[in-house]
Amino acid sequence: ESVNEDNFICQAINSIVETDKIINTLSKRLREWYALYNPEFTNSISNNEKFMELITKKTKEQLLKELNLIGSMGADLNKTDLDAILTLAKQIISLFKYQQEIESYLGATMQAYCPNLKELAGTTIGAKLLEHTGSLKRLVMMPASTIQILGAEKALFRHIKTGARPPKFGLIHDHQFIQSAKRQEQGKRARALADKLSLAV
Repeated sequence: ESVNEDNFICQAINSIVETDKIINTLSKRLREWYALYNPEFTNSISNNEKFMELITKKTKEQLLKELNLIGSMGADLNKTDLDAILTLAKQIISLFKYQQEIESYLGATMQAYCPNLKELAGTTIGAKLLEHTGSLKRLVMMPASTIQILGAEKALFRHIKTGARPPKFGLIHDHQFIQSAKRQEQGKRARALADKLSLAV
């Protein structure tokens, strides 16, 4: 009976965060590896997911043609070496697909369990707040001022210990409502958002 939606949400958001780190690490490795073969195309596109899809579907010549280039500074690799690079690209694409699936699962779970939190905070931030506190019940019992700085504990302890500036926000910093504000207004918006989150949960 102790296993409930809190556990599922915590595990799902941790999976998303960890998968994201793995994708970024492997994408960096792939870009360095593929740059030995086609550096011009590697430097022309910043979106990792699109980069993987294009290099697995198109040849070097086709990709260079899109850039209006005739030749490449990259080496001519044999099929075995190129296959190793493209295999990694396909694995990263599968990780992107897994991440999308787990995000859909997380969204559906939160919609059923804590729709108010999901609606106001969004799936990712809402799940991170739940994961950080451990359960919806604990989050419900927290005052708005605590919700505002969840995730900024190190900065808070530094403020208490050394007198440094106190943190204005923690995990809610990435919320669109705060991100769209001017820097001097972000603290005020964080307080307002935390108040509404406290009511929502």
